[in-house]
Formats: sequence, structure tokens, C-alpha cells
Amino acid sequence: MSLWIPVTLLAAFMQNLRFMLQRHLKTTSLSTAGATYSRFLFSLPLIAAVVAGYLMVTGHGFPDLTGRFWTFIVIGSVCQILATSFVVALFAERNFTVGIALKKSEVILTAIVGLLVLGEAVTAMGLVAIAIGFAGVILLSDPPKTDVKLRWADRLFNKASGYGLGSGLLFGFSAVGYRGATLEIASDDPFLRAMSTLAVAIAVQVLVMTAYMAWRERDEIGRVLASWRVSSLIGVTSMLGSLGWFIAFTLQNAAYVKALGQVELIFTFIGSYFVFKERSSTREVLGVLLIVASILCLVVAL
Repeated sequence: MSLWIPVTLLAAFMQNLRFMLQRHLKTTSLSTAGATYSRFLFSLPLIAAVVAGYLMVTGHGFPDLTGRFWTFIVIGSVCQILATSFVVALFAERNFTVGIALKKSEVILTAIVGLLVLGEAVTAMGLVAIAIGFAGVILLSDPPKTDVKLRWADRLFNKASGYGLGSGLLFGFSAVGYRGATLEIASDDPFLRAMSTLAVAIAVQVLVMTAYMAWRERDEIGRVLASWRVSSLIGVTSMLGSLGWFIAFTLQNAAYVKALGQVELIFTFIGSYFVFKERSSTREVLGVLLIVASILCLVVAL
């Protein structure tokens, strides 16, 4: 079995745990920005320690970083901040399963971005996958039933679908940015490339988020630090998950990695049912199944 497969599975599992913890903070004590900030702030010292230990054991020096590396890393880092914020905000609109499923539109949207921006051809099976996934998103974007009859446009274009599709698109750009950054590091050691890229990315994210929090939500910084018991767990799961993604990105095309990473949906259903005691409607289950089907079609198309 290729190494990228088990590390991707680990990354998906850890990412699911991290989103569960962030959902808890979002619904109990922190704002969207605060729950997002906790992820980066508490994972930075952990990845810094891991990188320092690896360099000490292997005798490597920290790699040289090119201008193209910094371009890729800034794009990837900022897009990941915004994408994470969208997912956390989405939890206030819909349940955990639907939130993660909408976020999983990232694979489909990455294919579309690749076609529009890079001119990469999409096969007939790829078009089928996009169509099936779009149908699933329509079902998932339908807001909870109310006594008010909603127009078709309101059922599709609402905050939940906006957050979900927005996060998927931004996560797609982030993955491509990180993949490009790892390829800019001149080293045959995939672990060094992955850890170095991750350490720089998180450092950039902490700087950006700290500046934003000091500007717009200064009091929230204290609440993030006060939530250290949960936030430290977010830092651990974030570091392990991110390290898994970055190692996978150094070994395999980002599209393949993201396609396999959809296994997170299975972890999501388990967590939603047993931890949050949430029950999905028949419509929502069908929407998730359609997205899973689109992912399988996309894997065949790749």
C-alpha cells in the first residue's frame, strides 16, 4: 500500500475530530473567529517542536524557501483560514453531518477550478460526477422545514449552502497552494518537505489571525486562551491531521488525496449520531449519498 493512503485516512480522521471540537467551542463559548483561531494558535508550538526534533535527529537544515514557495503558501494559508471559518459558521446553520457534507463539495469544485483556471480537460465521467454532486448539494442546501413556503431560489441560495460551497472552493485552492509549495522545496525527503511547509503555513496563519483578532475581536483572544483545555486538543488533532495532509500532498496529486479524504463523511456520520445525538432527515441522507456517489465517479475519472 502506498504511504499516501494511510496518512490520508489518518488526516481525515483527525480532521473530523478537530471539527467536532471546534463545533463544541462555537456552540458553547467562542465566536466563529475564536474557534478558528484556536486551531492555528495551539497547533503552532506542536509543529514547531516536531520540526525541530526531526531536524535534530536527521541532521538536516531548514530548507531554502523560494519566492514561488511564499506565493503558494500565502494563498494556501489565507484560503484555509477563510474555509475553516466558513465551516465553523456553517455549524450554527445546519447539523454536523450536513455541514461536513457541504464542505466536501471541495473535490467537485477543485475539478471545476482546474478546468476554468488551468484548462485541464474533464472527462465524460468527470462531468457525470459534477452533475451528481450538484444534485446532492441542492438537497443538502435545502433549509429546515418551516411553516413559511420558500421560493426555489431561497431553498438553494441560503447561508448554509453559501458557507458550504464557499468552504469547499477555498479548501480546493488551499490544497493546490500547499501542493505547489511542497514541490518548491528542493529535497528528496517527503517528510522534511511536508513538515517545513506545514510549519511555515501555520506561522503565517497565526500572524494573520492574531492581527485580525487584535483589530476586530480583541476580547475574544482571552476567551480562546481560557478555553485551553479544549483548544489544546484542537491543536493536537489539527497538527496530526495537517501533517497527514501535507505528507500526502508531497507524495500524490492533491485531487487524489482529496478524493480519498472523503472518507471523512463516514467518520462524520458516526460522530453526529453517537456524540451529538443528531438525526439526519431522509433528504439529507440522500444528499450525502449523492455526494459520495459523485466522489466515486470522480475517482474513476481521475
